[in-house]
Amino acid sequence: MSYAATHDQHDDHHGAPKSFFQRWCMSTNHKDIGTLYLIFALTMFFIGGSFAMTIRAELFKPGLQLVQPYFFNELTTMHGLVMIFGAIMPAFVGLGNWMIPMMVGAPDMALPRMNNLSFWILPFAFVLLLSTLFLPGGGPAGGWTMYPPLSLQSGSLAYVVFAIHLMGISSIMGAINIIATILNMRAPGMDLLKMPVFVWSWLITAFLLIAVMPVLAGAVTMLLTDKYFDTSFFNPGGGGDPVLYQHVFWFFGHPEVYIMILPAFGIISEIVPTFSRKPIFGYKAMVFALACIAFLSFIVWAHHMFAVGLPLGADIFFMYATMLISIPTGVKVFNWVTTMWGGSLTFETPMLFAVAFIILFTIGGFSGLMLALVPADFQYHDTYFVVAHFHYVLVTGALFAIIGATYYWLPKWTGNMYSEFWGKVHFWNSVIWVNVLFFPQHFLGLAGMPRRIPDYNVAFANFNMISSIGGFLFGASQLVFLGVLIHCAFFSKKKAADRVWEGARGLEWTVPSPAPHHTFDVPPVIHDEELAHGDVHA
Repeated sequence: MSYAATHDQHDDHHGAPKSFFQRWCMSTNHKDIGTLYLIFALTMFFIGGSFAMTIRAELFKPGLQLVQPYFFNELTTMHGLVMIFGAIMPAFVGLGNWMIPMMVGAPDMALPRMNNLSFWILPFAFVLLLSTLFLPGGGPAGGWTMYPPLSLQSGSLAYVVFAIHLMGISSIMGAINIIATILNMRAPGMDLLKMPVFVWSWLITAFLLIAVMPVLAGAVTMLLTDKYFDTSFFNPGGGGDPVLYQHVFWFFGHPEVYIMILPAFGIISEIVPTFSRKPIFGYKAMVFALACIAFLSFIVWAHHMFAVGLPLGADIFFMYATMLISIPTGVKVFNWVTTMWGGSLTFETPMLFAVAFIILFTIGGFSGLMLALVPADFQYHDTYFVVAHFHYVLVTGALFAIIGATYYWLPKWTGNMYSEFWGKVHFWNSVIWVNVLFFPQHFLGLAGMPRRIPDYNVAFANFNMISSIGGFLFGASQLVFLGVLIHCAFFSKKKAADRVWEGARGLEWTVPSPAPHHTFDVPPVIHDEELAHGDVHA
C-alpha cells in the first residue's frame, strides 16, 4: 500500500439525504451537485442539438424550406449560447465537482452551500433565455457574439442580458469554489506538482473564468444601456464605435475558448496514461503548457477581427501571438502520443474517444493556424471554414473529451459497468458522422459560402446535403449515448470494481464503487511522490 488512508466510508452519518427533494434540491454534497450539473448539461445538449438539427434541415437544399430567415438567425444564436453556456461549460463544472475533491483527497468542496446556489442559478437563467423565443419581438438573432447594431434590434435583449449575467455569476461562484478547494483542501503530502493534470487544468481554468466573465458582463451591460438608456458606447451617431464591442467581447471570448478546452486537456491526460498503462510523459511540461496557453489566451483576442480594418502593426502582433499559442498546444499533443508510445495499450470506449480527440482536435488546431494568417483570414472570415474550424475544436475536442470522461468515470459514479459494445457503437457512429457533418464545411468555406445564412447558391448544394445527412446521423448517435447512460445507471447487472481500469492511478480509484456519499472524512496521507500522476499503483 503506497499511502495511508483511514477514512470512514459510511453513508448513514451526518448529512445523508432523507428524501428526494432534500437530496436533489437542497444538497451540498459535491457528488450530487456534480450529477445535477451533468444532467443539466445533457438536457441542454439535446435542446441545443435540436436547434442545430433544424438549421441543418433548412440547409439540406437551396431555397427556404422550413423556417423564416429571422427565426433561422434566432436558431443560430440560441444554438451557440445554449451549447457553450448550457452544455459544454456546465458539463466541465459537473466533472470538476464530482472528481476534484476525490482526486485531491478532500471530503467535499470548500464552499458547499455556494456550490448548491451556483448550480440552481443555471436552470432559471436558461428558462429566461429560452423563453425569449416565445416573447413578442422574438429571441436574440445577432449571433451568439451579439454584435451591435444587429443585436440591438432584438425585442428581448434585456431578458438575454439578464440571463447572461446569471450564467456569469454561476460560473464565477463555481470557479471560486474550485480554487478554494484545490488550494486549501488537498490531502497531506499532495503538493501542487503532485496533483493530477485534470485538477491542474481546472485550477487554471477557474482563474480564467474569474478574469473574463466580468468582461462579458460589462460588454452586454453596455449593449443594454445603448438600447434602453440612450448611451452611445457602440452607436457611431453618438460618438461610439461598434468595433469597440468586438474588442471587449473577444477579450472575454478568446479566453472563453480555452475555458472550454483546458479541462478537456486534463481529461485526456487522465485517460491516455490509464489505457497506456504508463505514467503521463512530461508531467511538468504538461502543467506549464496549460499555464502558457492560459496566459497567451489573453493576448490574441483580435485575431477574430482581422477583417475590421485593424492597423497593420496590430494585425502582425495578433497574427504572431496566435501562431505562438500553437507551441504549448503542440507540446500537449506530443506528450499524449509519447505516453502511448511503447505503452501496453487497450482500446476501451474512453480510450477510443481520447484517441479521436487527439487526431480530430489537431485538425481543428491546424485550421486555426490557417485562420491566424492575416491575408488568408481575409478569405476565410465569416465563411463556413470558420464554422468547420471551431466545431472541430468544440465538438471533436471539448464534447468528445466530456463523453470520454463520462465513460471513464461512470462505473465509479454508479457502481455498474456500462455496455462496452454499445459504447463502441456510440463511438464509431459519432466519429464517422461528425466528420461527414463538419469536414465538407471546410470546402464550402473555401468556396465562399457565408455562415449564418438560411439560403445559398445552388453551387453549394451537394456539400450542404452531405453535411446535413452527417448532422442528422450524428444527432441520432447521441440517443445511443443516452441509452447507455440510463442502462448503466438503472439496469446494468455487472458491478464495477473499486479500481475500474487496470492502469488507473490516483485517489479516486481507492474508494469503493459506487463512490460513497461521503469520502475522505479523514484525509489520506500521500507518501509516494508520483501517486497523483501515475508512477505507482495505490
